[in-house]
Amino acid sequence: MSAERAAAAADTAPGAAPPPAPGFDAAWAHPVLGRMWRGQQDRHRLDRRHPWLLDTAVVLFVVCLTLPDLLSGSADSPFGEPDSRDQAPTGVLLAFTLALAVPLWWRRRAPAVTFFVIALVSLGQWSLGIWQPAGISVLISLYTLARQGSLRVLGWAVATAAINLILAVWVMMPVDNPLRGVFFLLGTVTAATAVGLTLRIRQMYLAALEDRARRLEIEHEQRVRLTAAAERSRVAREMHDIVGHNLSVMVSVADGAATLAANRNEQSAEPLRILGDTGRQAMSELRRVLGVLREDQDDVTMLSPQPGIRDLDALLTRVRAAGLRVAYRTVGDLDSLTNGVQLTVYRIVQEALTNTLKHAGTGSAAEVSVTVDATTVRVRVADTGASPDASAPAVAVPRAEGSGHGLVGIRQRAAMYGGSVTIGPRDTGHGWTVDVALDASSAPAPSASGERLP
Repeated sequence: MSAERAAAAADTAPGAAPPPAPGFDAAWAHPVLGRMWRGQQDRHRLDRRHPWLLDTAVVLFVVCLTLPDLLSGSADSPFGEPDSRDQAPTGVLLAFTLALAVPLWWRRRAPAVTFFVIALVSLGQWSLGIWQPAGISVLISLYTLARQGSLRVLGWAVATAAINLILAVWVMMPVDNPLRGVFFLLGTVTAATAVGLTLRIRQMYLAALEDRARRLEIEHEQRVRLTAAAERSRVAREMHDIVGHNLSVMVSVADGAATLAANRNEQSAEPLRILGDTGRQAMSELRRVLGVLREDQDDVTMLSPQPGIRDLDALLTRVRAAGLRVAYRTVGDLDSLTNGVQLTVYRIVQEALTNTLKHAGTGSAAEVSVTVDATTVRVRVADTGASPDASAPAVAVPRAEGSGHGLVGIRQRAAMYGGSVTIGPRDTGHGWTVDVALDASSAPAPSASGERLP
């Protein structure tokens, strides 16, 4: 037991190499297989750089395989009977050898043509009773066609090779046992075709794995980009809803106080004007930052804590302090609404009043109403527009239906609850109306990433 414990301690000691994984992984970790794998990769790289080297080596192999028989002048056929090469001139034998070997140089560029040329040459030499080792060119070209050529042509090529061999054994060549000869020769044809198809399937499988790996990498990069874009959109939305609103209130209060101080000839008028100008500059910088962060994507996360309908009182207090007269009316059970619906109502009112301060100025008035029934929440914010004797708006930008990120945000938030939005001038011709109807019974629509929006 002590020896076993010592061995176990040695195996688990710090810095000791971990034991090899059992099974197939351990077999691949063998150094011999590792050398074979690296050698194969080196050969593949060499073949991609110089493809003519392998083609030339195959041609020389076939020629060298036949050369000893040509030099000796006598050999037996595979079936034990002397062939007629003793009667055929050496030049004819050499010509058939070259005619069978040289086309292999083009076997990977034109596999179908190479096979049929070699098959025709083989049939010609068999008709003369000549059987040479160079006939292996038929199997090499058939293997190449099975691996790289057209599968439709491959069927015709196999049939052609089988017919040629049957004719050679039964008709052209003197064979003692034709049935045995046909069996073994057709076996070699089948083996060459099977090896070519197996390597072809393996190559296709590896290509599919590489393509899948590339696709997964691309999908991962896209998912990272979408996540970053969604986060930028969330930050931009919250900055616009919170920081932009507060800046608008601050600028409006500063402009109103500066006007009042100027009418009273107080020294604080100039600092208040500087404060208003600084606020407007901050708002301009905020829009520039939001232009970088914002993208046309839905808000996929929710900040905590989030305001609700009960927080509208504090919001309206700040707006009234900025100089905008606001009347607020509610109908129905507001506490029955979910947190998501309350947040949506709050943001709609906040954005609508911010636009009123920005475009109509502090001399206007607004009416805010929130009506809740069994299935519908209706939010209506209407202002009277800029009065002729009121101070100029903090940011004199003409209002247009559908312009700005704020109005887009209202539409997006309403769409989460299947709502409808009406934004435009009032029927009286003075002022602006934001009218939103939300379906309180529906859940938020799913976002592009599959998550539910708040």
